[in-house]
Amino acid sequence: MRALAGTPVRIAYALYAVITFFVLALAVLAAALILPGVYRRRAAARAVSRAFLWVAGMPLTVSGLERLAAGQCIVVANHASYLDGLVFTAALPARFSFVIKREMSAVPLAGLFLRRIGSEFVERFDRHRGAADARRVLRNAASGHSLVFFPEGTFTRTPGLLKFHTGAFVTAARAGCPVIPAVVRGTRAALPPTGTLPRPGRIRIDILPAIQPEAQHGDASSAALRDRARQAILLALGEPDLTCSGDTGHPPHTEHARSARASRS
Repeated sequence: MRALAGTPVRIAYALYAVITFFVLALAVLAAALILPGVYRRRAAARAVSRAFLWVAGMPLTVSGLERLAAGQCIVVANHASYLDGLVFTAALPARFSFVIKREMSAVPLAGLFLRRIGSEFVERFDRHRGAADARRVLRNAASGHSLVFFPEGTFTRTPGLLKFHTGAFVTAARAGCPVIPAVVRGTRAALPPTGTLPRPGRIRIDILPAIQPEAQHGDASSAALRDRARQAILLALGEPDLTCSGDTGHPPHTEHARSARASRS
């Protein structure tokens, strides 16, 4: 579907998309509260996420699903929009749980829903609590759980790839499971970080070949995994490497900037 050009039409579409989102969000929250078992709740979330993308005129295409091993793995992806989590929920099997910044656990209703589908919350600003969260995530990974990370940790107004934090790769190296890079396109245009109105458009996820942990142990193994995964995503994404330029063009999205300022105060 072509992007909506006229302002009245775009406003009407935005209202339609927002109302549709909240109606479906309340439905899936009710399902998450009622359904027994985390896998049933995640399956419901997947179905509702797919339904929203379809009725919102954001058709999703996924390539490379066969690369998701039947066993445990850790998916890492670029981050461009608040839509990314919803899009990956629609795309991935119910055995995957998301690793999410702890601030989301305090968001009314959203935090409750994320807990009910087994999301892992990680503290970013308190070192001691962050270490405890990382140990919990690692224990779950060692138990065979498959996880999804957005290792940039945030997104900017300027297209491009930020540096990767090491948490996902430390977890993969210590659990001895493969890292599977993934690239998402179209979410930045559909729901821009600039705060402009949402718009319809195609969204695509490309799942890339798995990367196995190397023989060495400790920091060297996790750093090697991080660098190889980031390079694979950067090449497939075709956007600038923002760590090379040293300039993101704009500060991080305002919510993330506020959180960072609050942590320093």
